[in-house]
Amino acid sequence: MTSDRQAQLVLLLRLAGPLQSWGDRSAFNHRETRPEPTKSGIVGLLAAAAGRPRHAAVDDLAGLSLGIRVDQPGSLLRDYHTVSDYRGRPLPSAAVNAKGLQKPTSPAKYTHVTQRFYLQDAVFLAAVAGDEALITTLEQALRRPAYPLALGRRSCVPTQPLLLGLHDGDLENALRTEPWQAPPQARARWGRSHGNAAHIDLSATLEDPVGDDVRDDVPVSFDPRNRTFTTRRVRHTYLSAPTGLTPDPDLPPQAETGHDPFALLGW
Repeated sequence: MTSDRQAQLVLLLRLAGPLQSWGDRSAFNHRETRPEPTKSGIVGLLAAAAGRPRHAAVDDLAGLSLGIRVDQPGSLLRDYHTVSDYRGRPLPSAAVNAKGLQKPTSPAKYTHVTQRFYLQDAVFLAAVAGDEALITTLEQALRRPAYPLALGRRSCVPTQPLLLGLHDGDLENALRTEPWQAPPQARARWGRSHGNAAHIDLSATLEDPVGDDVRDDVPVSFDPRNRTFTTRRVRHTYLSAPTGLTPDPDLPPQAETGHDPFALLGW
């Protein structure tokens, strides 16, 4: 009989691109993004790769464990939009008439301001852990996705490589041992100021049934007529990951370990 450990696999994804957007509390006129990928966004990406339509069940995908490592946080971008009716008609309001049709705005409003928020140049390492058969199937689907893949929104296209492969063992260990995925220029800049240290501490968020934070981003249904979500518990930590750099023996130890705030005190 196969043990639980042997029956579990971890799928590693590199989520990088010019723009990403991972909203969980968005309204029509204000689309926010969280500073790291949401579970609903990752499940949506996997469902697209597997060719599942929006009304299909996603219970098995939502049941997978998720961990996110922040390899490069990126920066926040606000994109300003205006919306109008190309026919020159007043925009509809939120109110409806007796037939269930939206009423026009009163007084008439012809332009609506909306804002979209994105992460620029961010890089994340996502680890998805679950049953070996399901994870293997998803890995194959990601190699030949049925639908285009996106980083939170359809306009946010991922760069390659997206799929980093499969790993045995637990989710946290997979995130800890996979090399740092920041671009070469960013790793080189960091290496010059840290003596090409062999490891770097990176923030991570992992699902944990006793975690001290709650996220309302687990999809129950993606059906446009009945989009519903539930919660999960997570914990935040730092993981020491390999940088892929060769330590510089000519630099003092302090350059490798980083700034010591107590050095001037002689501690």
